[in-house]
Amino acid sequence: MPEFSPPDQNVLEGIKSLVGPSGWTSGSDAGRYLDDPRGSFRGKGCLVLRPDSTAHVSEIVNRCNAAKIGIIPYGGGTGVVAGQLSIHSPDAVIVSVERLNRVRSISTDDFVMVAEAGCVLETIHAEAARHDLMFPLSMASKGSCTIGGNLATNAGGIQVVRHGNARDLCLGVEAVLPSGEILDELSPLRKNNTGYDLRHLLIGSEGTLGIITAASLMLKPVDAETVTAFCALRSPADALTAYRSLRRDIGDRLSGLELMSGFGLDLVLRHFPTLHRPFDRPHDWFLLVEASGPTGIRDQTETALASCIEQGLVKDAVVASSEGQRDALWQLRETTPEANRLTGAICSSDTSVPLGQIDAFIALTHETVGALYPGLRINSYGHIGDGNIHHNVFPPEGMPKAGFVTAQPDIVEKARHAINDVTVHFGGSISAEHGIGRLKRDDLAAHASPAKLTLLRQIKSAIDPNGIMNPGALIG
Repeated sequence: MPEFSPPDQNVLEGIKSLVGPSGWTSGSDAGRYLDDPRGSFRGKGCLVLRPDSTAHVSEIVNRCNAAKIGIIPYGGGTGVVAGQLSIHSPDAVIVSVERLNRVRSISTDDFVMVAEAGCVLETIHAEAARHDLMFPLSMASKGSCTIGGNLATNAGGIQVVRHGNARDLCLGVEAVLPSGEILDELSPLRKNNTGYDLRHLLIGSEGTLGIITAASLMLKPVDAETVTAFCALRSPADALTAYRSLRRDIGDRLSGLELMSGFGLDLVLRHFPTLHRPFDRPHDWFLLVEASGPTGIRDQTETALASCIEQGLVKDAVVASSEGQRDALWQLRETTPEANRLTGAICSSDTSVPLGQIDAFIALTHETVGALYPGLRINSYGHIGDGNIHHNVFPPEGMPKAGFVTAQPDIVEKARHAINDVTVHFGGSISAEHGIGRLKRDDLAAHASPAKLTLLRQIKSAIDPNGIMNPGALIG
């Protein structure tokens, strides 16, 4: 059965009239909605809808459901597992939430912001800051990703160690269900024990159970001090031991902990020459550490880092003394995905393993992938504090990506499956923060338990019996 059936043109014309001339686009004007951030895919679609209200989203979904027209919800387009793209069929109707971009309210008493799904994450940060508050979810794509997409994929980011994933920062959602009904669960309540938690069912569902149109987001006071350090280490094992030491000394004030390799840093500096190497000599591994809290946290963190140096866990450390230096250190980490792309990554992974397995996981992944073809290079990096390690695989030095993949047509899938197999071997997850989308659907089917797959399909069938919500994503 095709993922998308040819839509009824009369229904589409009626929907276009509903949203008005500025509420839809198609053909060559729809190009940006079909782009993949990593250039791995090219989407297809017959119509892009841009409703500007939840009521319009409701009516669109109601009409599509009656006509059994498949819908792809679309946020900022930053997803990398093809969850927002119809790869094979041109019959997809894309519903973008970009015009649902208002901050509806902020309650400083409740520490809650109600924001529509199309709000860009960086805009939410700025609006919270105007009230001397912060929304802790953050990632490299914050200037273009939307909160609706963040919630639909349960995004992680760089502060999970302290603040959790997207679902941990959301108190409620408003969503349009496949029937067209509006689920209004935007209450700021911290305690609401009235049955199944529909908020958490929708968060992470990748648009397969409905379209999130707004959310109640948890805000927090702005910390008085933030300290950022870039540390040189011998190995991921030392990084984990340093993490335990820092966590003991700093506690839950430790907000960011990012692992980088010397190879990865070299790639960043090659493609971003305005950035600078923090140390005079090269090192094999690095740990970017950030802690935030009340006045005095800087002194406490510097003392904790000194202890790590005394223990031989950290070989050297640079502590930012200004906001500019802090930003420069973070740029080394946040430009890593783009450096990987520019270098010609043939495979980019998003997996997680238990913290105690990280060192062995990285070592076995390098060994297993390296055995696939002589000279393959791997940049391993990521959120070591929550076990989310990304592996990017590159052709041998001097071999352009296109020519290498043409000559070795199976290498991409072999590398991806090898990483997944090692991940599962260590009791990990094949998707840590990016979701399943269409790219990893078969991987989920191969590695999830039969009971889980059955329950996923039963939930999907019960909520979306006509299968109109993002057909082909997450589960078949």
